[in-house]
Amino acid sequence: MVRHLYNFKHNLERLSESFYWPALDIVLWGLTSRYFQINNQKTNNLVLVVLSGLVFWQIVWRSQYEITVNLLEELWSHNLVNLFATPLTVNEWLLAVLSLGIMNMLLGLVFAILLTWVLYTINVLVLGWWILPFLISLLMTGWWAGLMVAGLIIRYGHHIQALAWTGVALLAPFSAIYYPVSSLPTWAQKVSHCIPSSYVFEAMREFLTNQQILLPQLGISFVLNLIYLCLSIVFFKYCFRKSQQLGLSRLE
Repeated sequence: MVRHLYNFKHNLERLSESFYWPALDIVLWGLTSRYFQINNQKTNNLVLVVLSGLVFWQIVWRSQYEITVNLLEELWSHNLVNLFATPLTVNEWLLAVLSLGIMNMLLGLVFAILLTWVLYTINVLVLGWWILPFLISLLMTGWWAGLMVAGLIIRYGHHIQALAWTGVALLAPFSAIYYPVSSLPTWAQKVSHCIPSSYVFEAMREFLTNQQILLPQLGISFVLNLIYLCLSIVFFKYCFRKSQQLGLSRLE
């Protein structure tokens, strides 16, 4: 017992399990419950709005997860040095994991849409063709979040591998998945305005409740995503080069 207690304060995964996830759940669902309580019956299609937000958040989660966990699997199997001892370039590796992320994300999305229909007879496809811009923007959000975390992991090793699960989750409260940005505290609203996914979920909610699409919000989300994606690629490559200089074998 003492051995594990000593390890506890140095283990990021243990700390996140005890403090990070409970705090995140309380903040996220507390804000959601408060929003529902204030609006009561004023919001139409409440179940559809909540389940649509839940389904489409999986796009961000899965696209980020595929990048970080694919990198971690190379570390866990002690294969990172072997991988980059081949003629494989960093750009090719990035293209591969992003493509794999698209495939697995689409598979998970289809399953989630079918499951919401089977269990709750809620048809998320009422979004029609607007699903495509929503999907693409959220996919880009997952990509840049995943590349930022992957850059940190390849620089500092699997000791911070808990970021693979906790990193993108930090965006959830500010993404306004189930509630409008206006229900957040003032300081949190300012943060939310810098998060591309918040504009997507705002536009999605507006369409589901009032049948109106907020094109400016979608435009802002794409612009922010392009900026963050370019910066994340530069950041990942920088971290990779630094890690190469220190020796990739140290990560294994």
